[in-house]
Order: sequence, then structure tokens, then C-alpha cells
Amino acid sequence: VEEQHPIPIADVYIPAKRRRTLDAARVEELAESLMEEGVKVPIQVRKDGERLVLVEGLHRLEAARALGEETIPGIYVGAKRY
Repeated sequence: VEEQHPIPIADVYIPAKRRRTLDAARVEELAESLMEEGVKVPIQVRKDGERLVLVEGLHRLEAARALGEETIPGIYVGAKRY
């Protein structure tokens, strides 16, 4: 089991092709769920030099950002090789 860490939302870089999959309605739904239950599944990020790149959890990240959260639970994963 990977260890969760509080990830600073402002430090997470979202690749452009991931950003295009963003569904505003889904973010809104998740924001409501986050207010009631918090983040159930941590986002996944990988380190790329100094920055953190989002691997999984775009909608959770944006929902937390919309709620004004500073951090979100996350797990560091290795870079995926395609």
C-alpha cells in the first residue's frame, strides 16, 4: 500500500491532453461529495524534476481546487513508460 501525502494543489501540473478530458458537471458533483465525505481515493502524481505531474485524479483535483482546498491526499507513483 502506497503512503498518502498531502499534495499542494497549486504545485500539480496537468498535462494539456489530460486537461481536455475535464467534465465540469463531474467536477461539481465531486465537489459536493468532497464536502460531505472528503477525498476517498487519493490522486496520483509523479515527480518530474521539481514539479508534480498529475497521473490520476483530474476531477478530484479540480473539485478540491473549486472548494478552495490547499492540499489533496495523493500518492507518488513512478513515471509510466509507454
